[in-house]
Order: sequence, then structure tokens, then C-alpha cells
Amino acid sequence: MDKELFVKNRKKLLSLMENDSILISFSRRLVDDPITNDKYDVNRNYFYLTGVFEFRNIVMLIKGTKEHEMMFIMPYNELEAKWVGAPYSADQIKEMSGIMDVRYVDDFERILFSYLANFSKVYLDIEPKKMNKALGEDELFAQRLKERFPYVNILNGRKLFETARTIKDPIEIAEMEKAIEITNKGILNILDHLGEAYEYQLESYFDQSIKYNGATGYAFATIAASGKNSCCLHYQDNNCKAKNGDLILFDLGCSLNLYCSDISRTFPISGKFTPRQREIYDIVLKGQKLVFDNAKPGITVRDLNRILVEYYQKELKRIGLIKDGTKEEVFKYYYHSVSHHIGIDCHDLCDYGPLKPGCVISNEPGLYIEEENIGIRIEDDVLITEDGARWLSPQILKNPDEIEKYLEERKK
Repeated sequence: MDKELFVKNRKKLLSLMENDSILISFSRRLVDDPITNDKYDVNRNYFYLTGVFEFRNIVMLIKGTKEHEMMFIMPYNELEAKWVGAPYSADQIKEMSGIMDVRYVDDFERILFSYLANFSKVYLDIEPKKMNKALGEDELFAQRLKERFPYVNILNGRKLFETARTIKDPIEIAEMEKAIEITNKGILNILDHLGEAYEYQLESYFDQSIKYNGATGYAFATIAASGKNSCCLHYQDNNCKAKNGDLILFDLGCSLNLYCSDISRTFPISGKFTPRQREIYDIVLKGQKLVFDNAKPGITVRDLNRILVEYYQKELKRIGLIKDGTKEEVFKYYYHSVSHHIGIDCHDLCDYGPLKPGCVISNEPGLYIEEENIGIRIEDDVLITEDGARWLSPQILKNPDEIEKYLEERKK
């Protein structure tokens, strides 16, 4: 990726830092993700500053009378290079990140401690406390730092990243659009093979396609949920037989250089929606358009969700699914929010305030009628513009007539 993006990102962080302060970000983060089973991953905030995907580096930003940037990396190790590959060299780091002052990690504490003679404010990337989760590298370092330098004021750099990452740079948006197009190719490959099969078999067509087309990872673990499974939001077993008459809900997305796509589509296994499935699908699709039409600067994600719920109150009462048209009745069939921010995390950091031009959000209404084995979610990625919004994934099939036509024509 263009190193100018990461140069701009660091300038953005430095502009948010207090005077006479230091920001430190370690490259490895503790994940313990129950969905992906990953224990460690690259710290996205570190990547946001550097564009370097490595696990043992440290970046340091200094804001004093002058601003300065430093990167600490691992030295070359011949045995490690033979077994798992060599780390990036100092010259490679400079070229990738635009950081010109590159040192080795063994020098990190000595150099930091020398700065602390004149600086008393240190930002560390502290994650919100989660139950039963071990402390990450930043939290452990914060403890050590406070023990050695009691006068140092430890500030939470997470707030700065939330502000900085809310608005996406055009380079970031372009990268996400590339990821979306790779995801689209994966979805088409599923449709080309759609029929009675195990969920994991249908999922495999997505896997093969996105790898073939250059994805560098998954935005999250793929959901392939047929029949009653489609009513479980984070269903992940993907091991049941999808049968004619069933719908199958796919929630999937690839990542490209960590930039995510997040798409949901619901298809009829037989190639044709039943009248009831089509009725519910049309309600969800019109709800998605309503959310899109209301997405603009100044509105909040909570506002968008309220608009959708109010629409469902009327529509679900109209078709007799609910009796009184209350929100509580709607929540039986719709039990998640309609939007979240998307970026280098699928659920990206944001400032949680009103939307601004440059925000990228999901638009994902759904309805889940367990007693009828109908679960439908339609999700696209949306860019907030100066005067409204723009679909980032308009090419991905979702019109029910077009879906049925595509599934019919592929048989010819």
C-alpha cells in the first residue's frame, strides 16, 4: 500500500496528542477470539500507523517542541530466517512506513526512559477491560512503567485512534472497494454451485474464489446458515445439509491488506423463493433502502436503527406477523443493530458520534422467523458522503428477480 497513507495517519494522531507527550503502540495484540480461534493478531492501531504486518515491533510518536517518529524492529536472525523467514530490514521498514528513524527493540526501553526525563505523559493502546481476558502487551507495559516512573501519567491512546479511524482516507476506501469486488466474485462462485449440499461445501466455493482472486485474509469467520440455522446471528458450525425449500444466509467478507468487506446475502437453495420467503425478503430489502436513504452526515447509527424498527412495526403488523405493532414485538424477529463502522477491523473503531463524510458503515437489516425456518439478512457497505451516502457494493446481486434469473440461467 501507499506509504503516504500511513504518513498521513501518523500526522493525524500527532495532531490529537497533548503537547509534551509520547504515544507507544506494540504490534502484537491478544485476541482469544472464540469465532476464529486466533490467540494473537497484529494490532490494528499499530498497522494504522505503519502499514507493516509484523508481530514484534513497536512504534513511538513523540510530540514535544518538535515531532518525531521512531520504529523498533527485530534484528536479523539467521536460524529464524531459515525456519519462518526473516523480519523486514530497517530499509524495508522505511520504505513501507515512511518512518526514517528505525532502531532495534533491544534499544526501546533505554530510549523511551531517556525521553521520560522531560516527558510525563505517555499514551498506551489500552483495550476496554474484558472479563477473563489476559492483559495485553500494552496493559502489562503500563504496569511496569508506572512502577518505575510513578510520576508518569498513563493516558489511553485508544480514544485517539477512535477519533482518527472514524473517517476513512480515499486510499482506504479504494482498498475496501477492492476487497468488496473480491467478495463479490466469491459470492458468484457460490451461486454457480448453489444447490442441495452441506453448508461447508457451499462455503468452500467462497474460500477458493477469494484466495484465487488475491484476498489476503478473511474479515471474519464465514457464516453459511441454512433453514433454521439462519435465525442464529453468529451461527458458525456450517455443517448441516442445505435442502431444497430452504433459504441459506451467507454473512461473509474478505480482507485486503487488512481492509475489510462485510456482506450478507440470502438465497433460495432451489433457485426460487417461495411466496412467503419472497414476502419477508422484500420487506428486508425495502428496509435496507430506507436506511440508505436516511444515511447522511449528522445522523447516528442509533437513529438509523430506530428508523428501521419503526418501519418494521408497520410492516410486520401489516402481514400479521405481530399483533399490536410494538417495538417489543419487533425485537422477537429483529435483534441486532442495523449498522457498524467498517475498516481495518470489520467492526472498526469509531468515535460513536454522529456520522461524518468519510465514514464507512454496514447497512444490514434482517428478519428471523424461527417458527418458519426463515432467516433473512441483506448487508452492504456504505460510504457517508457530504450530502448523503454511496453504496460501496452495488454490484453484488440482491434483487430477488435478478437472483432467480441468475440461478435459472446458470443451468443452461
